[in-house]
Amino acid sequence: MWKKRPDFISPGGNAYGNRERALCLRDYGWYLRLVTYGVLAGDKGPIEKIGLIGAREMYNALGVPVPGMAEAIRCLKEASAALLSTEDAAEAAPYFDFIIQGMS
Repeated sequence: MWKKRPDFISPGGNAYGNRERALCLRDYGWYLRLVTYGVLAGDKGPIEKIGLIGAREMYNALGVPVPGMAEAIRCLKEASAALLSTEDAAEAAPYFDFIIQGMS
């Protein structure tokens, strides 16, 4: 994930520094949990209610580049798909895409 976008971990990037990187990793775990909620519920509603409402505004207020977060979710989708069966990856993909689209 970091190798694809070294500008994220360079000075001025949203994951530059140990604290910032830890916060980004925490958020990525949170989004993985949201995808799990969506898959279990069979509905994108939990993702929208819990995760996307206000996310853009929050990241903008904190100075976190939203396109960087969307790119990170794309990377999480790819990594998750590699760990899941083809069927499970296909079931989870729309929930990742919903988050990505909501951040784009």
